[in-house]
Amino acid sequence: MANRKVPFAAGEYYHLYNRGNSRQKIFLDEDDYKHFTKCLFICNTNKNFKFRDHIVEKKIDAFDFQREDILVSIGAWTLMPNHFHLYVTFSHKSDLWAENSKRSKNNISEFMRKLMTAYTKYFNAKHHRTGTLYEGVFKSVRAQNDNHAKYLFSYIHLNPIKIIFPKWIEEGIANTKLALEYLNSYKWSSYNDHRGTKRPENKILELKDFPQYFSGLKDFDSEIFSWLEHE
Repeated sequence: MANRKVPFAAGEYYHLYNRGNSRQKIFLDEDDYKHFTKCLFICNTNKNFKFRDHIVEKKIDAFDFQREDILVSIGAWTLMPNHFHLYVTFSHKSDLWAENSKRSKNNISEFMRKLMTAYTKYFNAKHHRTGTLYEGVFKSVRAQNDNHAKYLFSYIHLNPIKIIFPKWIEEGIANTKLALEYLNSYKWSSYNDHRGTKRPENKILELKDFPQYFSGLKDFDSEIFSWLEHE
């Protein structure tokens, strides 16, 4: 990964995202989405691993992989046909977290290197292609304050609505009920994890390393709904 003008710092919170090269799709079927969610979990480790050796050959579920120290804590994520969004901070569980450690400032970059490399290898092998999958290095935005952080949570989780209402941000939503129903049925984000749905993907999130932006489910739903109604 290229050096950044403003390096990542422990104790800060970041929105990370990237999209397919030339806006191409990076998820072509359900198995692609499933594999990326597994990579979100198993790439988040200091351990060296190979998916085939540690998951396929041992015949274990990816979410049962023993990761030991993790690199980052993930607070939210969404996968879209040609891009993805993550909300992360350094993991307090990692022995690299100390703010004065030079290595700690590379945790996020190391996680993203592992994630993007692992998925590119899978995608290229499966779809018989070569070369770059993503549009350059991943992008990052630091949360400026709690209000900005709450906005990022909502923005990341509301992204799938673009699939059914491509211009909803510019033109608004005529059918809020339909939009919420679509969010509830969309599997490729952490929206339902935050709403209490029990599933293996719950393990991707490490919410203890984030401020409690919402007092409960009602507050979370209210925040999402307010952005849907926002003009």
